Amino acid sequence: QVQLVESGGGLVQPGGSLRLSCVSSGIIFSNYLMGWYRQAPGKHRELVAGFTSSGSTNYADSVKDRFTISRDNAKNTMYLQMNNLKPEDTAVYFCYARSRYRPTTNYWGQGTQVTVSS
Repeated sequence: QVQLVESGGGLVQPGGSLRLSCVSSGIIFSNYLMGWYRQAPGKHRELVAGFTSSGSTNYADSVKDRFTISRDNAKNTMYLQMNNLKPEDTAVYFCYARSRYRPTTNYWGQGTQVTVSS
């Protein structure tokens, strides 16, 4: 059974930092392209940051220079370091995994809430 479990969300003041983690099980982690998405109330789910098939990373313009995505294949874990958080970063953050070899095979985590407010 495949599981993606996010953690690290919470309430933080503007300008603060959080580090999200996504631990996977049931998949060969290195065989999957990973990414973080978020969904704010009343809005569509959007890509925040992700790994491409070439191994590079891409970011939404709104988070460039503030967020950093990373992964540790040995720990089956992906991270999102979020600095200088803004109220508009408030959303549920989801972990996403897509097979490198079977693009129609993909999985989502249950999400973790991030709230940026004073």
